[in-house]
Amino acid sequence: MSDPKTSGPQANEAVTEAAIPERTPGRLFKIWDSDVAYSFRTSPVAIISGVVALAIILAALLAPWIAPTNPFDPASLNLMDGFTPPMQENAFTGNTFLLGTDNQGRDMLSAMLYGARISLFVGVSAVLLAMVLGITAGLIAGYRGGWADAVLMRIADVQLSFPSILIALLIFGVARGIIPPSQRETMAIWVLIVAIGLSDWVQFARIVRGATMVEKSKEYVQAAKVIGAHPFKILLRHILPNVMGPVLVIATIGLALAIIAEATLSFLGVGVPPTQPSLGTLIRIGQQYLFSGEWWILLFPAVMLLTLALAVNLLGDWLRDALNPRLR
Repeated sequence: MSDPKTSGPQANEAVTEAAIPERTPGRLFKIWDSDVAYSFRTSPVAIISGVVALAIILAALLAPWIAPTNPFDPASLNLMDGFTPPMQENAFTGNTFLLGTDNQGRDMLSAMLYGARISLFVGVSAVLLAMVLGITAGLIAGYRGGWADAVLMRIADVQLSFPSILIALLIFGVARGIIPPSQRETMAIWVLIVAIGLSDWVQFARIVRGATMVEKSKEYVQAAKVIGAHPFKILLRHILPNVMGPVLVIATIGLALAIIAEATLSFLGVGVPPTQPSLGTLIRIGQQYLFSGEWWILLFPAVMLLTLALAVNLLGDWLRDALNPRLR
């Protein structure tokens, strides 16, 4: 005799519900529902910084389409437009520019958009180079230990005893001495990337080394060793994903520092060539005419550089707090 609890409409509904698989949330929903996304949504400073940084980055990437002119095209420049104040009509040509022009008649708005492209390219490339070098050195030093750890960390300690800008100047000077004079201008940006990257790898190496020394003693790494996994596979598949949190924080903050370092080197005249000026080069040009009354040539690039660096730095501070398990 059948049990009434296991027969009838209720039993059919139970079977039907059991037969329907539960819908798993999509990847976008998981990202949106994560702790980091919630921290971002509830932080006004992070939202404003993200919007500002994204706006400047998009404006720089879309510069060829949204810039009024191409400031690096000599055929489009008119020296008669030089030193035109913002929103004022030029007495000779009758042209009006939103942010004025510089000494060569370049539209400042266009020059800033194109200059931001170079500054961002140099900053991102230098941070990626520093990340690759620092992560590699940190993983080797933390996992192998012994003489490899001693040699790599002593090199890092020696480099930390000097300011990063001096290391970058030294590397830039040595590289320019090796490169033939005919190729110095075309290779200037790449030399600048190498100089900044080689001067900033130490922070990544020290953080990754410490995290690797903690992770290699955990059970999942010991289990991988027991089953005969290759050390290279252990480093890439097991240890590296677990040490990327602090690395992302340092990379975000390091991006702002790399952009400032590029601007500093360009301001000192050892950065990108004048034919492809970055924000630092525009600031150096504007500084020459500050006391003669052409204040806008210096002010607008400096404000854009300061805004970009501040927004990225605030995002790095938020990411550091968001990934800190003690603050959750």
